[in-house]
Amino acid sequence: MIQDIAPKKYDNHYEEQTPKPEDWLMVYREGKVLCHFEAGQIAYPRVGELCQRQEELVYLFTISEERFFLLRGELEKELPGYDWESAPVFRNALPRYLGFAGITGQQLYGWYGANRFCGRCGRPMSMDHEERMMRCEHCGNLVYPKICPGVIVAVTNGNRLLLTKYANRPGAVNYALVAGFTEIGETLEETVEREVMEEVGLRVKNIRYYKSQPWSFSSTLLCGFFCEVDGDTSITLDHRELAVGEWFEREDIPLEDDGVSLTREMIGRFKMGGSNGER
Repeated sequence: MIQDIAPKKYDNHYEEQTPKPEDWLMVYREGKVLCHFEAGQIAYPRVGELCQRQEELVYLFTISEERFFLLRGELEKELPGYDWESAPVFRNALPRYLGFAGITGQQLYGWYGANRFCGRCGRPMSMDHEERMMRCEHCGNLVYPKICPGVIVAVTNGNRLLLTKYANRPGAVNYALVAGFTEIGETLEETVEREVMEEVGLRVKNIRYYKSQPWSFSSTLLCGFFCEVDGDTSITLDHRELAVGEWFEREDIPLEDDGVSLTREMIGRFKMGGSNGER
């Protein structure tokens, strides 16, 4: 999956650090990243390539001794050899650790931008010096990075798997699994039951956790579950959410594991005869 970057190791421990010229510099603008992208290979500018004030650079994380910094200010000049690429480029970019760094940095960029001012009193927020947190010096409000828990659900019926397609999403042309966000006061297992009932009108049983995935495209922590349909297998679609909901025999499933998303890994595991959630 997109976070599987071994033998590289991701270290998100936050502490204030002074950037060096050889460090990677992540620059974002209107949903795009400044990078050199050619033949599937991605690279970002180095800190030494830009003349920016040190206070505009924020330490993000380290991947196997390579440090990444975020530019929070405006880019003072355009850099020859670099262009603006949209977020989907991260999904299959090589080397994989730089693709993962790009989308993770974009999640943090969005969080910093959304918390310039306090949501409680409206005063400017300040960065904390000891942990990744925004602090309001006026009212004491503390804000941590936004992470939304959600579920990916593989609903099975013997040798069949339920596949769906989203409604009103022009770019969502591939089949997917039932998915949704966890509501306040709800367990993940309850989310599975509710989302399946809401989206396709099915009751489920034998809910089994599979694995999780950070999905920075939507600031989400995805939790994958396999479960079995309980009783009637007739699908009743919520057309506000889904355009298609179909049962597929294992050998007829039209998707393979793409090595990027938890959804596709789960579909691929079932297609290849996986035992419904055992890794």
